[in-house]
Amino acid sequence: MPISEEMINRKGARKGTDIPHDVLNLLNQGEIESVNLTEWLAVNHMTLIQHVLPSIGLDHRLGEVSSEIAKQKAESGMKAIRLIGQLLDDVLREETEEKQAKVLQAFAHHVSDSVRCWAAYMNKQSLSTLKEKLAYIQPFAADHHFGVREIAWMSVRESLSLQLDQSIEHLTEWAKSEDENIRRFSVESIRPRGVWTKHIELLKQEPERALPILNLLKSDPSSYVQDSVGNWLNDASKTQPNWVTNLCDQWSKDSDTKATSRIVKKAKRTIVKGNL
Repeated sequence: MPISEEMINRKGARKGTDIPHDVLNLLNQGEIESVNLTEWLAVNHMTLIQHVLPSIGLDHRLGEVSSEIAKQKAESGMKAIRLIGQLLDDVLREETEEKQAKVLQAFAHHVSDSVRCWAAYMNKQSLSTLKEKLAYIQPFAADHHFGVREIAWMSVRESLSLQLDQSIEHLTEWAKSEDENIRRFSVESIRPRGVWTKHIELLKQEPERALPILNLLKSDPSSYVQDSVGNWLNDASKTQPNWVTNLCDQWSKDSDTKATSRIVKKAKRTIVKGNL
């Protein structure tokens, strides 16, 4: 059944209990994307997997995947996405290379943002180098959906933090991209404190390591990128406030733009609050 324009262009409920029944059904069937965080968190991934796997010829894997989801009580949110991505990665290894490629392609381009989130957590164990992992995740980092973009950096953050210098070298090139989503990933993926993730202790103590990326983006025209740069520096200010203050002062002198001013204001918010 075709999805109406009204359904596609809906604003989305503010509370999970206010999500219309037909919207929730379509989300759980993988027929539509979520339009806000409330919907994204409301998706039942157990129900979704029961619709998606048979549709791509993996119905024979449904039992083992569903069993593990139930065992770990991971039917929604980040825990479900991470677990399902890893489970699917494991079961795909028992399929032919042709089937693996077909399934990954189907997941990576699925209409459901939740399914694309699973895909961002797949195909990791077989990738031996950081460069290959970043090449795999790049389309997800550039995805039009906010949820997929967040999962993209979360899925590789541990690998990036374990090879920090090499990561910064690669991400410096990403910071030069014409795509604001890719530029934003170059910063967000290695925030010293991050969101819903482990801290990167080395960057909390030595934030200057990320200067090759930060300097490229100090006057970025995108507010999406500006927010990420400002938040990165605000993270760093909690352990290295003098360094952040000095960098912001230097940027303000070198780059007298609204973009830089906005970044500096965000970067120094914890410092300013502490001085009140």
